[in-house]
Amino acid sequence: MLRVKQGDDEAFAELVEEFQDRVIGILYHMLGDADEAEDLAQEVFLRVYRSRANYEPTAKFSTWLFTIVNNLARNAIRDRKRRRDRHGAGKPASSSQEATIDRLAIAPSGAMPSRIFAKGEIAEIVREAVKQLSPDQRLAMMLHRFEHMNYKQIADVMDKTEAAVKSLLARARIVLRDILDPFINPASPSTPREEA
Repeated sequence: MLRVKQGDDEAFAELVEEFQDRVIGILYHMLGDADEAEDLAQEVFLRVYRSRANYEPTAKFSTWLFTIVNNLARNAIRDRKRRRDRHGAGKPASSSQEATIDRLAIAPSGAMPSRIFAKGEIAEIVREAVKQLSPDQRLAMMLHRFEHMNYKQIADVMDKTEAAVKSLLARARIVLRDILDPFINPASPSTPREEA
């Protein structure tokens, strides 16, 4: 990035090449729309290029980059919510979540876990489960698991405290465990426990 700051366009092309897929991946997981993710990724790199003269290496480049990603994703989510509110469309999150969980619970052909894994259906189940996380939980999880950022780096990207990041990740794990547990650890139909 320091070379980009000095006007080296080849260095900028290298940055785009190195980070483009990662940025698109995070945006896709945040927004759930591949076209929108690609459009916003272009905006991310446009902002990086426009900000090159003012860039100061106070943190890792990836932290600075994913701060831009976070800001643009949050703006897109907020704009999407405003459009829904203005047009009166959309369901409350709880009914949407229940519908997704219900759909997942009826896996195609009554698939047992071994068949789910064999057919690759577990990947779709995980994607649907990740969609149930809040945007902040989703971003924290993506940065931690796929970008291998530590709590401090994630806190810097998200403009939160390290404790808040730990809390987001803990809550995300609970949500994912609750959704995915029936697929990973199927149990026989539960019977009511007798009162002692």
